[in-house]
Order: sequence, then C-alpha cells, then structure tokens
Amino acid sequence: MMGRDEEYTPDCLLLKNADVYAPRALGIRNILVSGGKIVAVGGNDVTAAAESLGAEIRDLEGMKVIPGLVDQHVHVTGGGGEAGFSSRIRPLTAEELRACGVTTVVGTLGTDSLTRSVRSLLAQVRSLKEQGLSAWCLTGAYAVDGPTVTGSVKDDICFIDEIIGCKVAISDHRSSAPTWRELARLAADVRLAALISGKAGELHMHVGRGKDGLSQVFEVLDETDIPITHFRPTHCENVFDDALEFARRGGYIDLTADEDAGSTAGLIIRALDEGIPIEQITVSSDAGGSVPVWNSRGEMTGMGVGTPETLLRVVRSLVGEKGMALQYALRPFTSSPADALLLDRAGKGRIRPGMDADLVGLTEEYEAVDLPAEPRRSA
Repeated sequence: MMGRDEEYTPDCLLLKNADVYAPRALGIRNILVSGGKIVAVGGNDVTAAAESLGAEIRDLEGMKVIPGLVDQHVHVTGGGGEAGFSSRIRPLTAEELRACGVTTVVGTLGTDSLTRSVRSLLAQVRSLKEQGLSAWCLTGAYAVDGPTVTGSVKDDICFIDEIIGCKVAISDHRSSAPTWRELARLAADVRLAALISGKAGELHMHVGRGKDGLSQVFEVLDETDIPITHFRPTHCENVFDDALEFARRGGYIDLTADEDAGSTAGLIIRALDEGIPIEQITVSSDAGGSVPVWNSRGEMTGMGVGTPETLLRVVRSLVGEKGMALQYALRPFTSSPADALLLDRAGKGRIRPGMDADLVGLTEEYEAVDLPAEPRRSA
C-alpha cells in the first residue's frame, strides 16, 4: 500500500480564481493545465472537471494572469564590445529573463560578430530551451554579408529549426552601409527560405540614427515585389517619423523599451493617435545589448546595458500614466510579436486552450510572478 507521500498525482494543475488577461480581459477564470499546455479556461465547469481528475488546485485569489512576454530582440550571448574586449557583456540566464515575465525570446548578435558567432548564439538558445524557456534566434549580425552557421542565410533559416530570420543593420555608422539593392537581395533570400520552411522569415533591421532612416527600405518596397511583412525595423524610436510611414504601408514597427518607460509609452500613444493599429506595434527590450552613447565625432562616451525589466515598466506606464486598458497595453508584448513571428502557431502570445502554459502573474506594482505550468508532483 502506498504511503501518503507516495500517492499518485495526475499531471493536471488548476490555477483557480485568476484575473485573466489573454491578453483580452476575461475576468476571473480558472485555468486547467496539463503537460505544459492550457487545457481549459472557464468557470465552475472547469473546476468540476479538474476535481474529477484529481488535479492539484492552487488558488490565485484574484491575481492578474497574463501570457508570458515575447521578447523578439535579446542579446542572449551578451552584446557590447564597442569599447574593447573588457566591454563585452555576459550572457543572459533563463532565470533573470523569467523573473521579468519573459517566457519567449528571439536571440540576436550585436555589433560584435568577430568574437561572437551565430553558432554560439544557437548554442545559447538551445541552453535556454533546456532551462524551460521558449527560444529562437536570427542568423547574421550588422553586416549585409554577416556570419551564418551553414555559410548561407537561406540554408540557416530553412534547415535549422531555431533560426527564423536574419539580422542586418542600416542607418548606423557601425553597419556595412548596404545599398538598397543589397538589402533587397538579402530580403529575397530570407523570403525564399521562409516560403520553403514555413517560417515568418523576418529581415530584422537594427536601425540607427543615421541620415538614411528607412529610405533604403522604402526604395526596396517601391522597386521590388518583396512583401513588406518580411521587413522588421527595430529601434524605431530612432527614426519615428519614418517608422510611422512604414506602419501606414502595413508593416510592423518595433520599439525598444527605454529605461524611461514613459518615453516609450508616449511613442506608442503617438503611433495610435496617428492611426497605427496596436496590432502593428511591438516592443522588445534589447536585453543584454550595449546602449552606447556617442558624441558628434562618433566617439563613445558611455555605455549602458539593456535589461528585460524595462518591458513591464512600459506596461505599467501605459496603464498607470497614459490610462490605457491593460488588455491593450499588453498586446505589443504578447500577441502582436507572436503573430508577427508566426509564433502563435507554436502556442505563444495568448491564454486559451491549446496554447502553451506560459503564464505570468502580475503584482499590483506590475512585477512578474512566475506561475507553474505543472503540478508539484507528477507520476
């Protein structure tokens, strides 16, 4: 006969009395989880089903529960390097990302593709996956002929599951100063690989504060037939007027969450006032990346480091300072990036049956609480 501590416990967990933002506001609901997936979201009927299964039950007592944040621009191997070897930034850990509510990341290289490689990036992404995060990455770096794993951008995207796109830098003194034709050629490679592999195939463009803005991207769009959906400018706060025009043409724009959360929140409000749908706005953290300060001569005078903590700070600013409803404030951090990268197909960005149980609780101060996706003991 089994002792009390040896009793069979089914692989089911009920999170009861959660104030669910899916990100749509659902009110108080019960969430049944099994095998790392959301099985049901509902009321007393879900509770009854969970009890009949002998599920473990945890009462959240009205805590806000949101989908885990999808951070599509993370230097998981660490960035930096612009101020010498000692300025290289250390890799990020799954624990510190999860502590900030991030459950899905897309890793990328930064300025330094000389001492860091796509191979090491891929290895770190697989390490994060082993630690329970969902993780993908980009091939390439700043240069238009950036590093790859296989020697080909198309092959990297097509044949390596974790690689969903390619990175390049434009309008930045650290870029390879690509022409619009070179940019078009790279985007065409990304598109072909995406069509064959069934991935989103994003050309993820680091956009600096250079004179060109997004002019080269507009030229590609005007002169070729490559769909705008493959072009994904990030750091759009650097070229915000161009970014608004890009969004009016139907593209996604990605803002980097600033230490001054109100600044980023203000740009989101401004974009909405300009008629840009919230579904076309995403926000990423640039976590682990360097935040250099340059003078007029191109000399670096200081360097900060991006942190995933900024994401929920922006959410808090949108709700607390700008008066936005939480169900809308969450979209640039959850459903919108998941949809843009086709990661909704992988169960990301929403709370509903069939999706992954990437569930995050929120305190009253908008700090993340990592919620379990499995019961304490499984058979």
